[in-house]
Amino acid sequence: MKRPVVGVIGNSHRVENRFTVQMVGERNLSAVAEVAGALPLMFAGVPEITDIGALLDVVDGVVLTGARANVHPTRFNTEPSLKHEPYDVHRDEVALQLSEACVARGIPLFGICRGLQEMNVAFGGSLHPEIREIPGRMNHRMPRLENGEIHPDPTVIFADRHEVRLTPGGAFAGILGCDSIKVNSLHGQGILEPGDRVVIEGIAEDGTIEAIRIADAPSFALGVQWHAEYDPQKNPINRKLFEAFGEAVRRRRLAA
Repeated sequence: MKRPVVGVIGNSHRVENRFTVQMVGERNLSAVAEVAGALPLMFAGVPEITDIGALLDVVDGVVLTGARANVHPTRFNTEPSLKHEPYDVHRDEVALQLSEACVARGIPLFGICRGLQEMNVAFGGSLHPEIREIPGRMNHRMPRLENGEIHPDPTVIFADRHEVRLTPGGAFAGILGCDSIKVNSLHGQGILEPGDRVVIEGIAEDGTIEAIRIADAPSFALGVQWHAEYDPQKNPINRKLFEAFGEAVRRRRLAA
């Protein structure tokens, strides 16, 4: 069997404040290649460039990665705010359509951080731009130094920060073999109201939604709020998730 192909969505960036480029973090690519066992193929989060139907004829699975930009609030009937920028409206358009299309066609879909948020919005859900502003919630953003700068040590940034309680008997509990895990936390925005087909399968200690699946999806259609791509080569929780995604991708390849 030929090696399965996984499409990994790109994000818009400006290089030298002049050149617009599409970028994907190498950790995402490595996780797909080394743990899921597939060939990662970056595609543009730009609707004028990416034909979703043509893309899905080529790939055996899709990863919606995390990103600095928030999903634009108009996608869930909320007014935008300067303090919640940046936004990436081009990626929004691609990712939201792609989420629905993957589920409809039975193509494995794995959403990470922003990817989970995109999946929720695609199925009619809403987001809160700053989860930490909700009474009783913790600060889920990445750790910073006292002067406000991002902490320079990746092991501190991506350290496990809180517990996630999984639904007993759910998809995540089945993959991970437990009902409680500890995860990293690097997000400001999070799910407010789940979409119509969005099933909550993991909740943080403060009530923040951390793991979802799409109901009645014919294949793998899971999203996590934490950055599972950081260390699946060593972290047993994230490894099991990428391995399960890889198994779904291979099944799709065999069925094609």
